Amino acid sequence: MTMTERPSRFAMALMAGVIAFGLGAWESRAADVTIKHAKGEATFSEVPKKVLTFDLAALDTLTALGIDVAGVPGGNKPEYLSKYAGDDVAKIGTFFEPDYEAVNAAEPDLIIVAGRSSAKYEDLAKIAPTIDLSVSSENFLPEAQENVRSLAKVFGKEKEAEALLEKLATSTADLKSKAGQQGKALLVLTTGGKMSSYGPGSRFGMLFADYGFVAAETAGTKGTHGNPSSYEYILEKNPDWLFVIDRDAAIGRDGAARKMLDNDVVGQTTAWKNNHVVYLDPVAWYLVGGGITAMQNTVDQLSKAISTK
Repeated sequence: MTMTERPSRFAMALMAGVIAFGLGAWESRAADVTIKHAKGEATFSEVPKKVLTFDLAALDTLTALGIDVAGVPGGNKPEYLSKYAGDDVAKIGTFFEPDYEAVNAAEPDLIIVAGRSSAKYEDLAKIAPTIDLSVSSENFLPEAQENVRSLAKVFGKEKEAEALLEKLATSTADLKSKAGQQGKALLVLTTGGKMSSYGPGSRFGMLFADYGFVAAETAGTKGTHGNPSSYEYILEKNPDWLFVIDRDAAIGRDGAARKMLDNDVVGQTTAWKNNHVVYLDPVAWYLVGGGITAMQNTVDQLSKAISTK
């Protein structure tokens, strides 16, 4: 090798290294992506590094996609999200009321709201880019699935998300093909010694619209609190399946649904006689909702219930 060749080859190697470094840096960043959300659109030129979420569905999905979240609201969470109860994760308020001082101190790149926290969107958007991933009860499953895809797009996790969504779609279709043959179903929520029922079009109407069960009652409700119910009402509707959400258990209190429903009136129903009373995962239904893991767990629980009884 001559002296003149040596610099030339060194220069080429150096240039190759620079190119490789540049490509690596480019691959570590997201191309500009735009997603739609409940309050409009948001465009991201980089992958957000520090994320705060007031929405447990988003926390559920991000965790399933391998994305760490820096700040969450206080309150009860499912076991698989228990790591977010630790002191090393910022507590940024409640589902309804942000701690704006904590949010500011966290210096987030992205804030996520939905449902209970949706009303605080404008205030939080003044601090950092904010998206609203609220879903409607009328179109729960498609909108929840689209939120999974939107989050995956922001963080470059489309492949992982599609694998999870494909599994969910297959198991949901299988559940729906069987649920309609199970007779009539009634869903009630218990809290503080009281009960409410939820029919098609209600907050928990996905049991009928998305999962295929036939409703024992046709009167839905557009509100969040359901229709006031009673033991006598359950007997009047006499469902083949009785699905129960214990709100007290969902928010970390002592649940009393099992004790409440164990009485002579409910005991006369077809559901009770056939051991077709299903206590739904209260955190998944009442708090998490449209997270990819919560939705899969819900479908799995419903499928197991109707296949073993």
